[in-house]
Amino acid sequence: MNLERVREAFRENFSARDELGASVSVWQHGHEVLNLADGFCDRQKTKPWDASALVLFWSATKGLAAACVLHSLERHGLALETKVAEFWPEFAQRGKEKITVGQILSHRAGLAALETGVSIFDHAAIADALAAQEPQWQPDEGHGYHPRTFGFLTDEIVRRLNDGTTLGKYWREEFAEPLELDVWIGLPQEKMDRVASVFPARAGEMPRETKFYEALGNSGSLTSRAFASPQGLNGVAVMNTSEARAASFPGFGGIGTASSLAKFYAMLANGGALGGVRFFSDSALVRMREPLVNGFDRVLQIETSFSAGFMKDPLDEAGKKIRSTFGPSPAAFGQPGAGGCVAFADPDNGVAFAYVMNQMAAGVLPSDKALALTGALFSLNT
Repeated sequence: MNLERVREAFRENFSARDELGASVSVWQHGHEVLNLADGFCDRQKTKPWDASALVLFWSATKGLAAACVLHSLERHGLALETKVAEFWPEFAQRGKEKITVGQILSHRAGLAALETGVSIFDHAAIADALAAQEPQWQPDEGHGYHPRTFGFLTDEIVRRLNDGTTLGKYWREEFAEPLELDVWIGLPQEKMDRVASVFPARAGEMPRETKFYEALGNSGSLTSRAFASPQGLNGVAVMNTSEARAASFPGFGGIGTASSLAKFYAMLANGGALGGVRFFSDSALVRMREPLVNGFDRVLQIETSFSAGFMKDPLDEAGKKIRSTFGPSPAAFGQPGAGGCVAFADPDNGVAFAYVMNQMAAGVLPSDKALALTGALFSLNT
């Protein structure tokens, strides 16, 4: 690792890459070795950003949601191959009786978009709609990212396995409180004044993933429907409201600090244990590391790879990484979030990394700002 280069890249993000407020945290072998924070929480630059600033990290929340599901499976002695309908009977409708937990976690369930208009703030109605819906494809026909529905599916799985306990509450009780993490899925009212606002990408900024954005702009496409359902979040600014921050959105609503997000991944990179407490068995960690799917993504319109709930860097036919979002290690896994944030674990090197910010960049994968930091950390050419 090259921590000095990370410091340089972090400074350059502000001087050359339009950073507003940001934090980056690096852990190795269970200890934090770098914690950087700078900038502002608002566009008017009246509220300085420091390491204690909380910020929305969008789909990076999915890794936390996946961990809650895997933890629940271990607690109940269940395998990834367990059929969802065994503990959620209503889910068996419309040809979904054989869909497994593992297929949901690896974005193969074919439920990327809701076909009915349901409010994103109504979990019960969303769960009922997902249970009643016919899959858009079968698990053996490939995979497609579930940008919004993933969180509601994983939340309902956790509720069904744990007597109605929400995923947000499960996260706090089983991970955040024992690890003393400043991370919430459903932010308490008393924490609201610590949250930095998030801002959309600057007008005219060009993303790399042109096919994805072409599909996103086509209102009838699966991509467009997946990113617009359930209904009720139209634009980035909505996520700055107290209602959205307090809501439990396990697919894209996590709020916290980079240091705490990286600490969670440090536990995963450290054999599933931290501070003398074990959270996962070796077999559960294998589920996180080993890809279940690799190839063209029906929703993102790019090559993607997923293990049991975590994103992996996709591989070409020769088994080499197509990109290095999570560094050079083939064992690394994590999850990016909209606008460019990212968090991951590299168990080969005992490394965990998290980068969060409030000025979003265009693109569905980590931004140039994030890649500059990870490239510096691992001395990669970015």
